[in-house]
Formats: sequence, structure tokens, C-alpha cells
Amino acid sequence: MSDISTSGGYVRRLRPWDAALIVVGGLIGGGIFLNPYIAAGRTESGLALLLVWVGAGVLTLIGALCYAELGARRPHAGGSYVYLREAFGPLAGFLFGWTMLLVIYSGSSAAVATIFASYAAAVFGLPTSMITPLAAGALAFVALINLFGLKLGAQVHNLFTVLKLLAVAALVVCGLFLAGAGSKDVLAPDPAFAGVGFMGAALPVLFAYSGFTYLNNLAGEVAEPQRTLPRALFIGMVLVITAYALVNLAYLAVLGHDGLAASHTPAADVMQRVFGSMGAKVMAIGIAISTLGFCNITLVSGARVLQVMGDDGLFFRSVARLHPVHRTPNVALLLLSGWAIVLVLSGSYGQLLDYATFGDWLACAVGVATLFWYRRREGNQASFRVPGYPVLPLIFIGTVGLVVVQSLQNSPENTGIGLLIMAAGIPVYLVWRRLFSRAAS
Repeated sequence: MSDISTSGGYVRRLRPWDAALIVVGGLIGGGIFLNPYIAAGRTESGLALLLVWVGAGVLTLIGALCYAELGARRPHAGGSYVYLREAFGPLAGFLFGWTMLLVIYSGSSAAVATIFASYAAAVFGLPTSMITPLAAGALAFVALINLFGLKLGAQVHNLFTVLKLLAVAALVVCGLFLAGAGSKDVLAPDPAFAGVGFMGAALPVLFAYSGFTYLNNLAGEVAEPQRTLPRALFIGMVLVITAYALVNLAYLAVLGHDGLAASHTPAADVMQRVFGSMGAKVMAIGIAISTLGFCNITLVSGARVLQVMGDDGLFFRSVARLHPVHRTPNVALLLLSGWAIVLVLSGSYGQLLDYATFGDWLACAVGVATLFWYRRREGNQASFRVPGYPVLPLIFIGTVGLVVVQSLQNSPENTGIGLLIMAAGIPVYLVWRRLFSRAAS
């Protein structure tokens, strides 16, 4: 494990294995265990459902390849914030950080923590009134772990990720080879959902793929980042796409398309077919662990963005401080975690899902757009270059643009609020520049 200090004060302690598990852990949260029923209700067949999941995975892989080149060009903490600041100026960087703090990372953490609390309450027979305090406690717990250094945080995260992969493997085996053995026509059209379309399923599916950019935020702590980042992003994405496709096949094999659309807990339902109530309880524990791991990496990576913003003078200077021993941005971590807890206490899961997914993918598209600026300025001098340039980046940006338009049509109130939150960052930025003498150049 390398302990080489970087210019930002971080230490490069993340090995290739750690980096790959961060990608997997940042993607597999609660979405694959919850959102398939939403996607099934918005598709007309098992085949269409699988195409949505695989298509979204391919789109995410394209985005990950673009971010692999961006990370190789700027292997520092901050990720998208750094790319936007350099390519489009400090206002663009500030708007990303502002939206990340208020909506994207905090909203994702709050939404997935709510899933954790729902399953934990079901496992231990707790009343629904305990869901909110459990979700808030989960966020406080993962923040506490990471106050004592990335080494401990990475070890805990690796454990969470391995456990969630074991849960996915158990679900696939039980669904395809035990409970679903002999099932036929899992991809056939479902007359009950004829004509429902295709694009409506994109948003809940993309939520399950949100998080592929988290590793770039931690690039300042990755050993040999020019080599490690591209490999970890590619390997992690392939693992996740394969896992998501197999899990959905397992759901369809056991529940059928109509049964999946009616099941709010498809993973638990599949396991119950094989092992009864005990199987459902074991899967609920696996899902709870999976969601806790997602919250862990979301808060850790988001704190690095806030720390870099503080160091640039675009946020409070106290947020820029690293712990003298652990080299962790503890103030930034506590701030992001605290705001996520506020969202848990104040918002519903559906609203948080729309806010977070819409803002996250819009930010990803703008982040990929910075690649054109880097290519014009620095040419092809990078240790990794995205294949198919400029076609693949343009496909990613265009497709995300279509999804953004679709989300505005399907959920205009929530996505409109998300846009207003982003726009509100403009006057905040102008006031900040006016009040504070040290602003980013």
C-alpha cells in the first residue's frame, strides 16, 4: 500500500482492488433491490426490461470510460468539480459543488439510507416510526467510521462490497436455478402493460447506476492513478452490468414480468420462494448491508469535493482542513453527513430519488463535456484515452439529455425544484465572491 503524499495533502493509499470495489460499491446500493418493480411497471415485456437495464449499463460504461480519461489527466481529489472549474470557470465548479451538497450526494445518501432503515426495521420487527431515526443513525455511523482515516474506511467498505456481491450471487443462484427452474417465456410481452413505452423506465434504472464518478473524487488517494483509475472503472462497470442483468433475469424467472411489477421487495420475494420467511430475512439483511456500503462511499467521496472547494476559496476555509494524523477532510465529511440527515428528516424517498438522479446525471453529462476542452488544450497526451472519441462522449451527452427531458415531462415538479436549486447557486456564488476576498481565480 503506497503512502505517497499528494500536492493536496492526501496520501495515496488505495490499491487497485480497493479502487475497483469503490466503483462496485458506489453503484450497487439499493436500486437493484427496489427499483426493478418501478422499471417493470414502465415496460411492456421482460425483454424490454432487460434492454433498459443493459442499455443503461452500456451508457454508464461510456461515461465511465470518459471519466477514466479525465481522471488520468487530473489524478487529484475533487473529480467533476475540478474538471468543471478548469474547463468552464469557477462558477461552473461552484454550481456542481453547491448542487452536490444540497441535492446529489446528500439526496442519494438520504434516499438509500431510507431503504436501509426500511429493511432493517422489517428484519428486527420494528415499527415504521423507527425508519427515520434508523436512517439518520446509519448516516452518522458511516461518517464516524471515516473520521479515523481512509484506510479504516476502505477496509469497512471492502467488507460491505464483498458481502453485497455475495448477496447478489445468492439471489441469482436461487432465482435462476432453484425457485425459477423450469420457468418459460420470461422475456415475452406482457399484455397487461402493452403500449406503456420504454423511456419512462430510464430514470429509476439510471438511479441504480448512479455513482460511477465517485472514484474520481478520491483520485488524490489512489496509488498509480493513471493506471489504476481506468482499470478499476472498466472492471467495476462490467461486474455491475453483469450483476444487474442476471438479477433481473432471476426476478423474471421467479415472479414473471407482471409479478415483478407488483412486488416492492422482489429480492426478498425470490428468496422466500426458496427458503421461506428465513430466506426473505437473510436477503433483507444483505440489502441493508448493501445500502449502508453505498452511503459510506457517497459521503466519503463527496467530502473530498467540498474540501477542494474550500481550498480554492469557494467554500468555508474550515472545510479545507485535513486531519493532521488521518489526512481526512473531517469537517467536510461532517457537514455533508449532517445535511443528508436533515434530508432524511424532511423529505420522502420519491422526492429524494428524483432530485438526486436528475442532478447527478445532468452533472455527469456536463462533466463528460469537459473532455472536449481538455482534448483541445492538451491534445492526446494522456495515459488513457477514451476509445471512439468524439462519438462515444457525444452519445453519452445526447442520451442523458433525452433522459433529462423525459424526467422533466414525467416529474416536472420535483425536477423543476432540482433546477431551481441549481440556479439558486448563481446568486450565492456572486455574493460569496463579493463578501470573501479570497476567491478562486
